[in-house]
Amino acid sequence: MQILKKIKSGSKSFALAAGVGVLLGMTSLSATAQQPIKVGVLHSLSGTMAISESVLKDTIEMLVAEQNAKGGLLGRPLEAVVVDPASNWPLFAERARELLAQHRVDVVFGNWTSVSRKAVLPVFEELNGLLFYPVQYEGEESSKNVFYTGAAPNQQAIPAVDYLKNELGVERWVLAGTDYVYPRTTNRILEAYLKDVHGVAASDIMINYTPFGHSDWQNIVAEIRRFGSQGKKTAVVSTINGDANVPFYRELGNQGIDAGDIPVIAFSVGEQELSGLDTAPLVGHLAAWNYFMSVDNDANHAFIDAWQAFKGDANAVTNDPMEAHFIGFNLWVKAVEKAGTTNVDAVRTAIHGLQVPNLTGGVAEMLPNHHITKPVLIGEIQADGQFEVVWQTPSTVPGDAWSDYLPGSRDLISDWRAPVNCGNFNTKTKRCGGSNAAAEARAALGQ
Repeated sequence: MQILKKIKSGSKSFALAAGVGVLLGMTSLSATAQQPIKVGVLHSLSGTMAISESVLKDTIEMLVAEQNAKGGLLGRPLEAVVVDPASNWPLFAERARELLAQHRVDVVFGNWTSVSRKAVLPVFEELNGLLFYPVQYEGEESSKNVFYTGAAPNQQAIPAVDYLKNELGVERWVLAGTDYVYPRTTNRILEAYLKDVHGVAASDIMINYTPFGHSDWQNIVAEIRRFGSQGKKTAVVSTINGDANVPFYRELGNQGIDAGDIPVIAFSVGEQELSGLDTAPLVGHLAAWNYFMSVDNDANHAFIDAWQAFKGDANAVTNDPMEAHFIGFNLWVKAVEKAGTTNVDAVRTAIHGLQVPNLTGGVAEMLPNHHITKPVLIGEIQADGQFEVVWQTPSTVPGDAWSDYLPGSRDLISDWRAPVNCGNFNTKTKRCGGSNAAAEARAALGQ
């Protein structure tokens, strides 16, 4: 009997303990369910790139607010965690580490310049974070930890040159850029493309680089004028970034260079940058993007209305990198819902092949090389600071991580699905290059 009592007593104790454990487990699960999903925002809010990047921080905050209004994600609210890397490239790496290791964010949307992206790549690969990068770039890179929602060269630079050559009859080329990796690599691709595909002589290509924040354009613009006075149609292909664009365009106006003389086609000037300029002297100059605010469809009108309401400003403008964040954010949400978790590896697997609407009336698909499909549009600057679309591709263009016009790249592809699972797979040797994007980034930064 005594033994039986002990057994019964032990059973009650076990049952009580088990019940408490279940309750504690349920409480823990409930608490976890209510913990916010943290969305990192890594954009410069000060320094030379703030003119372009600060609006992207606001874009993510708007998208987070909209998602929370829909009930959040996986039954949990989203929380934007914002840091300011202040247009300081080493500081980008520190702030990225802060987001991933200290704040333990589930995803990061950020960066503008390629030098800042190269600076954070080793951090994202080391800590296995996810970065959605929303700006056009030079290609020649593919990381399993980065989704490139901006344009690759074949989605912006190459079509822009073809437009100038085929539609405007341009024969002489000024490749003008800010002195860092994106303009230098893009211009290396364009120089090879112009020479090998279009047969342009080296003497008909002028290349010039200036520092970030460059303000004294008088001599350079005068040199461009002289270069364009040789009896051949001349154009400027501009990879000038940040607030240096303001004095550059101002000096063009000061020296009376208009689009009829020497058209400029820019890859980093959109509606946001034009909002700080007197656009009257710039009418007719061009930009190549994958989205313009002036696109006329219901999806874009709804986005513009939401943006202006969020900003409390009926004159607030939208631009291409904002659309890239819109696409990237929605792809990430869809991947998290498909995976049923914010786990980085699960989301990365789930996102391949997913599609979401873009704002130009089509669909963006995440490709196995972590680039998306995008239309290409050429816009002409109008007096009101908007762009009139004068040309566009008939359909979307798949982003290509590796250029077909550089000897070391033309045989490479990126495919982050099994069994390839490689960012630089050589289609001739059938081998993966072996080095990761972080190592390549360190080499590009001279580290």
